[in-house]
Amino acid sequence: MSRYNLVVLRIIETSWTQAGQKRINLGEMLLNSCHEEQSAPHTEGVALMLSEGALNAIIGWESHGAEIIKAPVKTKKKVITMNVIQCYAPTDDSNDVNKHQFYERLQSIIAKCPRKNLTILMGDLNANVRMDNTGFEDIMGQNGPNGRKERQWLQICKFMCIQ
Repeated sequence: MSRYNLVVLRIIETSWTQAGQKRINLGEMLLNSCHEEQSAPHTEGVALMLSEGALNAIIGWESHGAEIIKAPVKTKKKVITMNVIQCYAPTDDSNDVNKHQFYERLQSIIAKCPRKNLTILMGDLNANVRMDNTGFEDIMGQNGPNGRKERQWLQICKFMCIQ
């Protein structure tokens, strides 16, 4: 991380079976979110790796299953917190119930972030590209996600922009 001057690094498909935090290398911290069930398979999982400098600013972190992790971070403006949310959206071959639950959970997590705070939402959307941005012109150009699953993602983006 230091070689590339990175403060936060997002990691997907960790495939670990326990959520937790672990200090590694030169003072960096790995925050890992995974399946909530004990007997879950070694699949999915998201993580954030924080530089030593970022560790001084972190307020805490929350594991939200294998697909979402949230880490609130202090900023130079004492009244503003930066909420870093890393997610890994279900693929197209996932069943509709799983996709819907993912987007419901993600929107719920975002909605709990105070409006005065800065929220950074990053991740792997598993999205397809399309040309039609009808209804979403204010948040994306003509090359954007396609399909029903991606429309849920766009609705979340729109929700974040109008809060």
